[in-house]
Amino acid sequence: MRDELEKLAIAGKIGSKHIEPLLTLAQGGYCAHKSWGFGRITTVDTVFCQFTIDFQGRPGHKMDLSFAAETLRSIPADHILAKKSADLHGLRQMAARDHLGVIKLVLNSHGGRASLDQIQRELVPDVITEDWKKWIEVAKREMKKDGHFIVPSKKTDPIVYQAQETSIQKRVMDRFKSAKGLKARLVEAAELLKNVADLDNAPTVVAEAVVTLNSEINSHQRTQPALALEAVFLRDELKKAIGLAAAEGELTETVFWNQGSKLGPILESMPSAKHRRTLDSFKDATPTLWHEAVIGSINIVPAKLAGECAAMLMENGKLDLLRETLARLISQHQASSELLLWLAKERSDTFADILTPEVFRAMVSAIERDIFNEKKSNKLRDFILADHDLLPELISSADIEVVKDLTRSLQLSPSFDDMDRRSLLARIVKVFPVVKELITGEAVKQDNTYIVSWESLERRRNEYDDLCKKRIPANSKDIALARSYGDLRENHEYKAAKEMQKVLMRRKSELEIGLNRARGTDFAGARTDIVSIGTKVTVHDINNSKTVTFQIRGAWDSDPDNGVIAYLSPIGQALLNHPVGDEVEFELQGAKHKFRVDGIAALPAVAPAVPAAETAAPAAN
Repeated sequence: MRDELEKLAIAGKIGSKHIEPLLTLAQGGYCAHKSWGFGRITTVDTVFCQFTIDFQGRPGHKMDLSFAAETLRSIPADHILAKKSADLHGLRQMAARDHLGVIKLVLNSHGGRASLDQIQRELVPDVITEDWKKWIEVAKREMKKDGHFIVPSKKTDPIVYQAQETSIQKRVMDRFKSAKGLKARLVEAAELLKNVADLDNAPTVVAEAVVTLNSEINSHQRTQPALALEAVFLRDELKKAIGLAAAEGELTETVFWNQGSKLGPILESMPSAKHRRTLDSFKDATPTLWHEAVIGSINIVPAKLAGECAAMLMENGKLDLLRETLARLISQHQASSELLLWLAKERSDTFADILTPEVFRAMVSAIERDIFNEKKSNKLRDFILADHDLLPELISSADIEVVKDLTRSLQLSPSFDDMDRRSLLARIVKVFPVVKELITGEAVKQDNTYIVSWESLERRRNEYDDLCKKRIPANSKDIALARSYGDLRENHEYKAAKEMQKVLMRRKSELEIGLNRARGTDFAGARTDIVSIGTKVTVHDINNSKTVTFQIRGAWDSDPDNGVIAYLSPIGQALLNHPVGDEVEFELQGAKHKFRVDGIAALPAVAPAVPAAETAAPAAN
């Protein structure tokens, strides 16, 4: 072959520089072109001075030898591409029985290293025809045990094949020692734990790793306590694996918690897989007071973690405490959207008496609070809309007046757009058809006007003025400034300012609707022959023989701790229009209450903070 090529070079048909590349191509039999891809050289014709090559999609392609020498890259016969072309069936059989052999073939084809994505592109779908994830997971486990492969922690880093075998002990310890930062070191420590049984000298290796972890724990316990605690967990698991005793002075779980570490922040910073381990650790370290911290954290953690806290409380005989806390947070509309999301998903018989219309009110309040918190998502609102059974279940056994009040609240809430609001109202009507007239009839117009105190009206007016005169203009300036930075597609400041604009305009619309419907009053001239708005009512709780005093005030007045209730609240609605001596029954938080009206007195009149002529609500823009 060389002689023939040299003759062609003497005859001027190819250049002398082409001889070696052409020899390599002809002897290898496989090639790659930057545009046409992989090909197999089927014929070398020195008479017509050309190759015949079968490219994918271009079989039998003729190529001049000089052009081939300059544009083709020789592919060795042991390359993965050549193997697939020569014996695809055999390669598939090899992949079924010899995972490492196939991986080694791919790595050697790429110079000894390749990423998982590169390996997948070479093998799927030609060689691995199905269930790639299962196949590669098995292969990765085998590679980690084999001394020739270096498998990185990051998926994007390349897997490396080395001819010289390295023991698993050396590999895991090298990665552990070279890890930068405690978080990365914990990943390698977990790998060390998995391979303890395969180490040549496990006690020595683990003891060395424990010393390193103890040093890291001490330096992180103040600055990153959650990470330090995670390291304590893993350190103790390593010691347990080889029966290593605790070292003098090392930080234990009990010492960690007794140093004043707060459960809630620690839980939020922990990986979800470590949540239950963290809760159990805290309980063991503080056996008498653990439940107080858990119940105190349940309203500030994500929904899944709230479920972990609840499960732990129930498993340890604290169900009554949990139910009492849930009922209180819901009745005071202080429950977080995440806690309510967990409760909505749970909906077990354990909490049947809590799952009342008041839960939905609390959900609406939580969503409204989250409107101004950019870090909060709309998971609760999305769940309410997606779960068509939730609202009907919450109201199915409620009193019709409570359902009507809920309907009015939903109509006025800014938490849902018109289409979503109509969907929720339709679900209420399906359970209580009588409510339909509130939505479609004249009664809606009458109910949309409600009475408020001058004080609460002034607060809303001040908020509206601040919004229109300060916050919205400031946001407009922020948008203009962010726009000046250019490239709006990658301009995070611009996107954030535009999102805030939506929030502010939504709140402005909500305030305009509320102020237009509100009617201020000083509560003067309130009727005292019956319970009415602006009266102080003394009632006798027949169930527990206690006397309670309520002040029935406007729709925006609510201070349950001081006995102030809005007339639209369930208690206010139950008491209205009843004279002294009447007994009223109503349901709150799933419990039935029975009050007897013992006394009615007028509240002192409260003068408006602004002249009556100036109390008109702003017109909606």
